[in-house]
Amino acid sequence: MTTVTAGGGAATGTIETRYSWLVAWSALGILSISFGAPLITIVALKPIAAEFGNIRSVPALSYSLASLGSAVGGIAMGRVAEHIGVRWTVIFGALMIAGGLALSSLGGRIDLYLGHGLLMGLLGNAGITAPLYVYVARWFDRRRGAALALIASGQAAAGTIWAPLFGHMIEWFGWRHTMQFYAVFAIVAIIPVACLVFRALPRGASAAEGRHEPIPGALVLGLRPRTALGFLCLASFLCCVPMAMPQGHLVAFCSDIGIPVTRGSAMLSVLLACAFIGRQFWGFVADRIEGLRTVLAGSACQIITMTGFLLTQDEAGLFAVSASFGLGFSGVVPAYVLAVRELFPAREASWRVPAVLFCSGSGMAAGGWLAGAIYDYVGFYAPAFATGIFFNLANLTIIGVLAFRQSRRRITRDRISLITRVQDDRNSRSTESV
Repeated sequence: MTTVTAGGGAATGTIETRYSWLVAWSALGILSISFGAPLITIVALKPIAAEFGNIRSVPALSYSLASLGSAVGGIAMGRVAEHIGVRWTVIFGALMIAGGLALSSLGGRIDLYLGHGLLMGLLGNAGITAPLYVYVARWFDRRRGAALALIASGQAAAGTIWAPLFGHMIEWFGWRHTMQFYAVFAIVAIIPVACLVFRALPRGASAAEGRHEPIPGALVLGLRPRTALGFLCLASFLCCVPMAMPQGHLVAFCSDIGIPVTRGSAMLSVLLACAFIGRQFWGFVADRIEGLRTVLAGSACQIITMTGFLLTQDEAGLFAVSASFGLGFSGVVPAYVLAVRELFPAREASWRVPAVLFCSGSGMAAGGWLAGAIYDYVGFYAPAFATGIFFNLANLTIIGVLAFRQSRRRITRDRISLITRVQDDRNSRSTESV
């Protein structure tokens, strides 16, 4: 079968074209800018906290509210994008991110909370992140895992590019002016790309989605669909709590042990650069071993590397641990999205994918705030990192059970298929002998 696509080309048996990858790379660029907005608060965590009596939970909560708002709003924005088009939710999101930065730059506690949680999160990144995950996934059928891993690298790309620049800009201009400059840049950079690239889906997408799709209402891994999705949501929350802790507090952690902010922000950049590289590797892996197994492998790598932050405070050692952590955790979130697309019908993706992203974003928000709150209580970060490891263990338990059920059902299905083929061969021989 030859499918004619919106990219202007024809591909045998696939909807993917060069334009599919243009869409994916454009989504990556936009996400790297949108995720850069709350990153300013991470790099400037100590200067912002100094204005509130050195209470780090204030800027930490601001960043967490941005993650939580994006997760909550993504559920509604996924539905909105289905009706009006992803182009318009992305444009709206860019305007809200700029507004959130402008409001946060006023410097009051409420300004920070509303600017991050409401504008940057609930109305801003919510209109960009979840809709783009669903939209890009529908441009691919063969290399969907690689495409999802690519756009999920937006946060890693943001940290790699912007963290060092923000470190210098905050020293030169202060964190308020840095937010204002970036607000203007977000509008100028995102809106033209959204207008030019994000067009209607390829004509063959609906037909392609109908092939080899799970049956609506059928059992998923031997569980009712709501139950299976509930376990995936819980697991995504649990794994993202520890995932957020080093990312949100690494610069401040380094400063506490005598490493300058510029070196700490460079370390964060290394962590996220390795996450960018790791996501491409995990995307390649996910297309071969499926989403759920990729989640299990990535979560195991995350817990191993998370312990490194408890074992060293040496600068060189922390650079190595940060790089390993970035490589380890990076494939988890896109693998959850891929697992949802593999286990549930495509027509349900517009709300099931945002539901999982809501829980992962909530986990990121909880992890960032929890690390700050624990630090304010005990005065150092080791208990926070240990708490993150506990959450990671709980995640491994849930995903391990789901992956086991998937493997067992696959083995049973293969045995039934083998028995059926053998029986058919016997019947064929019997017919021939007669």
